[in-house]
Amino acid sequence: MEFDARQAKILAQGSNLTFDSHPGLRLTARQRKKTWSYRYRSPVDDALRQIKIGEWPSMSYHAAVAKWEKLRQDREDGLDPALEKKKRSKSKTSTQASGTEKTVRQVCDIYLAGHVKNRAKKGRDEVARTFDTMLGDIADMRAIDVTRKIAFAHIKQYDHIPVQASNLRRELGAAWDYCLDSGDLPDNTPNWWRQILRGKLKSKGPKKLGVHKGTGKRVLSPDEVGELVRWLPNFSRAVNDFLTIYLWTAVRGAEIEKIEGREISEEKTGVWWTIPKIKTKNKNRDDADDQRVPLIGRAREIVLRRKEAYGDGYLFPSSGELGYFTQKSAGVAVYHHMPYSRTTPNRERVRLTVENWAPHDLRRTARTFLASLGCPRDIGEVILGHILEGVEGTYNRYTFDKERRHWLTKLDSYLESLVSR
Repeated sequence: MEFDARQAKILAQGSNLTFDSHPGLRLTARQRKKTWSYRYRSPVDDALRQIKIGEWPSMSYHAAVAKWEKLRQDREDGLDPALEKKKRSKSKTSTQASGTEKTVRQVCDIYLAGHVKNRAKKGRDEVARTFDTMLGDIADMRAIDVTRKIAFAHIKQYDHIPVQASNLRRELGAAWDYCLDSGDLPDNTPNWWRQILRGKLKSKGPKKLGVHKGTGKRVLSPDEVGELVRWLPNFSRAVNDFLTIYLWTAVRGAEIEKIEGREISEEKTGVWWTIPKIKTKNKNRDDADDQRVPLIGRAREIVLRRKEAYGDGYLFPSSGELGYFTQKSAGVAVYHHMPYSRTTPNRERVRLTVENWAPHDLRRTARTFLASLGCPRDIGEVILGHILEGVEGTYNRYTFDKERRHWLTKLDSYLESLVSR
């Protein structure tokens, strides 16, 4: 017979529906539910066996047939589906038993090797450093012995450094989840890291001379930007150029540091910097593309000058391990010249007249200036390298090249007006 939902609905308890076109497939009415099963003769010992497939109506007839076809093929290949299921269950039980012996350190190592390995080197190194320096006394404990009280006390001891404490809590929670999914921890192992101190670890902001400055995001005022740009030549040429590109393009520092001459092109509309997707923050997003950055004004002059000097390679070359001048180096240079900096106190240097800012604040400042000039929100987000979300991001594949150049040209004019005040 063919499947009839109406007949299945009124099927009496203890009765079966069978199907001539799918031998062995049956729907059985039990006291509280109706179940799909496959009844067959074992190719191993010729015994008559049955294996549950699912429950109706949550599993449709067509889904049950698909499952039946796979089980029937396994039987024809000489496997007994019910016996194979028992073997998998025993293997899982054995794996979970061995998981009871896993230490916290071992759980973290499995997570590092299996999941964190997919992150960028900087991220991998930071997670490994967090585990190495902050596991402390719990490292050699069995993971299943970590109680809620132990988890709370371990994170609480670091609440004087809330950002690092929050990072540790997050990564331990992810490590537990990963090992539960992989079977390296028993299924009933509680993940207390996900539950303790939620929302309680909040940063008070960085310190200046021992006092917290707060967590507010810094945006430089127009007067401060004009004063700062006039001051920039006091930095080394590399730092000056790096910070200027930050302000004139609103590009991320992690992308500026790796800019290469081969990414620069002179087109009919002007000079363009095409950042390969792999170098952007969106590298793992299927809907992301290479980022197009029009180079205008000072940014254009800097990039062309450096391309002439360094060719197709890194335009901010360095003799260090990475081969390029990093945004961290720019940040260190900025802090070194702050009036309140106490690093190398015996070294004389000119001090910045605009205080309490970091290189990334220039990107935020540029975005704020674009908004003040009337730049539409979507265009501003595209200039930042953000992907438009929702339906807009899915269906609108326009590159906005014309709009990027238009608004960054306006930004260039505005910045120059601030410098000349």
